[in-house]
Amino acid sequence: MELSFFQMISNASLISQLVLGLLVMMSIGSWGLMLQKFFQLGSAYRKAQAGIDRFDRSNSLREAVQSLGSDPSSPLYFVAHQGVLEFNRSKEMGNTAEIVVDNVRRALRQGVASELARLQNSLSYLATASNTAPFIGLFGTVWGIMHSFHSIGLLKSASLATVAPGISEALVATAIGLGVAIPATVGFNLFMGKLSQIDTLLVNFAGYFLNRVQRELNAHRPVQKTGATEL
Repeated sequence: MELSFFQMISNASLISQLVLGLLVMMSIGSWGLMLQKFFQLGSAYRKAQAGIDRFDRSNSLREAVQSLGSDPSSPLYFVAHQGVLEFNRSKEMGNTAEIVVDNVRRALRQGVASELARLQNSLSYLATASNTAPFIGLFGTVWGIMHSFHSIGLLKSASLATVAPGISEALVATAIGLGVAIPATVGFNLFMGKLSQIDTLLVNFAGYFLNRVQRELNAHRPVQKTGATEL
């Protein structure tokens, strides 16, 4: 079976061989990317969960931020870094607590969007492979069938023995195209689902961080008293 398969490939036309070579390279690239994203997104999800737990158990904002600094590879690190930078910058400018909170909220939102964009990087390749591989394989099949009919015309024979080898060679391209597209589609959908889970964790973390900032500001806000009433 292996010998006959490789014989079909070697007997195929040049265009069909180029199509098959392109599909093989797309398959190798897809599987390599899927392995990379499997470990990257799995690690990011676990680190985000662990980071949120450490952040929530901390007693102060400073301690909470320091608990994240021990793991710069965590997706929470960049989000927290953006929030801390804006928090310090706004306080140094003497802004009110409301302005500080609003500025930190925007910085956290930008940090979440940037981190998700980094994690989503290269997934467009899987989407492209899943959408184009069947059509590339179909092109190889159509070209192979055209080549077979051309050979029939030259041989002036329409017997099954004459047509079958060329049709078999042509159908291999469609089969390989589907073999590239199906895993790429499954991988893309699984990774988008994992990204959605990470997005939820990052948004929740941004909310926890903002709550910490508000408590920190309220703890240092002077209490004004008028008689027995506290404002």
